[in-house]
Amino acid sequence: MLQPEERSRYARHLLLPQLGEAGQLRLKEASVLVVGAGGLGTPMLQYLAAAGVGTLGIVDDDVVSLSNLHRQILFGTADVGRPKVDVAAEVLRRLNPHVKIEPMAQRLDRTNALDIIGRYDVVADGTDNFATRYLVNDACVLLGKPNIYASIYRFDGQISVFGAPEGPCYRCLFPEPPPPGTVPSCAEGGVLGVLPGMVGTLQATEVIKWLTGIGDVLVGRLLMFDAMTMDMRTLHAGRDPDCPVCGNSPSIMELQDYDAFCGMPPPEEASIPATSNPDSPATMVFGPRVPEVTVTQLAELKSSGDDFLLLDVRHPEELTIADLGGTLVPMDELPTRLEEVAPAKDGHVVVMCRSGSRSGHVVAWMQQLGYTNVFNLAGGIIAWSREIDPTVAIY
Repeated sequence: MLQPEERSRYARHLLLPQLGEAGQLRLKEASVLVVGAGGLGTPMLQYLAAAGVGTLGIVDDDVVSLSNLHRQILFGTADVGRPKVDVAAEVLRRLNPHVKIEPMAQRLDRTNALDIIGRYDVVADGTDNFATRYLVNDACVLLGKPNIYASIYRFDGQISVFGAPEGPCYRCLFPEPPPPGTVPSCAEGGVLGVLPGMVGTLQATEVIKWLTGIGDVLVGRLLMFDAMTMDMRTLHAGRDPDCPVCGNSPSIMELQDYDAFCGMPPPEEASIPATSNPDSPATMVFGPRVPEVTVTQLAELKSSGDDFLLLDVRHPEELTIADLGGTLVPMDELPTRLEEVAPAKDGHVVVMCRSGSRSGHVVAWMQQLGYTNVFNLAGGIIAWSREIDPTVAIY
């Protein structure tokens, strides 16, 4: 039953004949888990809390950073360094005290996903990496939970609803993740600040439609949005009967190791497959055969005057944010520009990027080509800023 204050708060909803009091009560009784309190999760959370969804779970192990603030407007400058879920919970409780907020400052993984997701009616996937995306999808299918999905990159967004009865799941449309390094993250490729708000609001709309039973939800349809042209188009896709998770004879009956599945194993657990394609650094999986130097060791090398090549494999746009010097050759251009580093084949090469991920793939690839003294800069620009020079921007 709605209290008098709630009737006033939700009056504009109650005036909608398609929604009305019955729909508002469904929202009040519902529970939604938002995975990721970032670009997509924050606008979703604000609108779902304002709409009166009874219980909102938030799972995210990240803290607020300065580079979040151009798009994650739930946070402010004073929140930098604080856990995102804690800040979100404070803001949302002030926004609507009638909503129960359940913050979880932890990473969703295969050990806890079934337990956490199983407590909620609907899951809204606001993640920014493939490993968690496949994890959320598989857990939702195994538990029979709808997965309201969205993703963003630069100026583009996608929204769909997966895991509905007779509808497709994420794996039906994307059976395998792209090779590591071939699809830059928002941290590497950028994102228009307003885009997450636009797409996250559309995602929240699908959550509300699903919970209240109004409208035509995006089951079997992938909505694609281009902010540069303001074009929207819809791709139709049905359930794949051969899907390994939701197909007629599923082969995946429990959660997997999603980091390994997406080609992003922790360095201490990875190895270089013998079948790796030497034509592209992005196909490489790096591990214990990839030697590393720390940022402290790099600082010593730079001050000693020793002869070595510092190879920066980031995008040129990243150089305008943070620059440690060295030779810039973006990772995807290396196969055609190797002559720029070929003279150093027997010399020392330190490969760097933002975090040490792309550079790790490059080091593994160069080792395959015969480079014997090539090293990955552990932690990349981020580690350099935190341990050596805080004036270098973290992004």
